[in-house]
Amino acid sequence: MAFKIMSLTDAAAERINEIIEDSDKPVIGVRVGVKNAGCAGMAYTLDYVTEPVKGDDHVVDKGVEVYIEPKATMFLLGTVMDFEQSKMSSGFTFKNPNQTGECGCGESVQLKPADLKAIAEARAGA
Repeated sequence: MAFKIMSLTDAAAERINEIIEDSDKPVIGVRVGVKNAGCAGMAYTLDYVTEPVKGDDHVVDKGVEVYIEPKATMFLLGTVMDFEQSKMSSGFTFKNPNQTGECGCGESVQLKPADLKAIAEARAGA
């Protein structure tokens, strides 16, 4: 089995498909990235994709097209995207093994580049 940069939970895939179906314009998937922001240093970005961006990494998981900004790939390796809903809020969340911390309000995170040696060793042992 090939290693995926990112994967989706069933809830995330279901919510993305709902958004795509409800969109007024043709949406083919989502684009995930990171940007410098907040007190912890970085924030995840999520945009809807109407056409692929040249140079993006591409993953298909649970029938959903996910495009990843090249500068974000090393920070997102192994990440699982989820959709969580509570009485007070709902939104996409990221369970990222490269996250080393987050700010108190949850708006930004601290990320380190993925350890490619550890990933290679894990894949070799699988």
